[in-house]
Amino acid sequence: MIGMSYKNPEFFYLFLLLIPMIAWYIWQQKKMGASIQFSSNMGFAKIPKSWKYYFRHSVFVILLSSMSFLILALARPQSSNSWQNVTTEGIDIVIALDISSSMLAMDFQPNRIEAAKDVATQFISGRPNDKIGLVIFSGESFTQCPLTTDHATVINLFRNIESGMIEDGTAIGNGLATAVSRLKESNAISKVIILLTDGVNNRGEIAPVTAAELAKTFGIRVYTVGIGTIGTAPYPMQTPFGVQVRDMKVEIDEPTLQKIAETTDGKYFRATNNTSLTEIYKEIDKLEKSKIDVKEYSKKEEQYLKYALAGAFLLLLSMFLKTTIFRNIP
Repeated sequence: MIGMSYKNPEFFYLFLLLIPMIAWYIWQQKKMGASIQFSSNMGFAKIPKSWKYYFRHSVFVILLSSMSFLILALARPQSSNSWQNVTTEGIDIVIALDISSSMLAMDFQPNRIEAAKDVATQFISGRPNDKIGLVIFSGESFTQCPLTTDHATVINLFRNIESGMIEDGTAIGNGLATAVSRLKESNAISKVIILLTDGVNNRGEIAPVTAAELAKTFGIRVYTVGIGTIGTAPYPMQTPFGVQVRDMKVEIDEPTLQKIAETTDGKYFRATNNTSLTEIYKEIDKLEKSKIDVKEYSKKEEQYLKYALAGAFLLLLSMFLKTTIFRNIP
């Protein structure tokens, strides 16, 4: 809904100046008259009146209109979409992304972490009505972005993620527990965590299965994704001769990831390419959607210029008419 507001509404008090102007004009009109008095004007009654007689007050009306527009311009009108709470359909989703050094493996192009970011970004763009949050983890975990409908912000934060931002390792339980803490206060009927990792839990104070039980307690469904090809994967390693790419064994704790998914009524996927991730998103689409409140707003835009131009035009028009067509001859 388009609304109008005013930056300087105190200038509306200037409209009070129009009252004495109107009173003065009426007094001047009554004061004006012929200096010679006739006993009767019946002899002039049949003389047709010129069009100027009917429009003789138009100059003053145009002047008042001009001043009104100029006062509106001084008040600085601004247009904007009115703030409103809109109910829409959606679910609450937190993406928990593993950013450990093993995510630099190049069995995905250009590597696992960049591939995961790209596909997740496409997913976020295709879910305009959902609240989405972001948790990253390796040896520790933290919330990169809380639940929000501002998907542009989530996507920008996703693009800035890099391996090495936090202590290295794979604390799957901590990452999952942090994601649960972002969703536990949610009122949505459907609450989902997408957990993406390529390793085995080797750090953290919370066991992955314990975090899964916690998710189940709060009615959160967890989709787990094991990222990595079967067997070995090329990995950039630092050597005395510089960075060299070597094949390393792929180790993913699939039984634990499957247990997490089963405990929370979710589903486990092994992502050897982007197709597996697409399957997750299709599954999420089938979830029962809940209603969430979205506060909509828009940037205000200045509208004073058109009022200022209209006021200036009418002011010039009144001056022109007063000195030409409606000029008073003494």
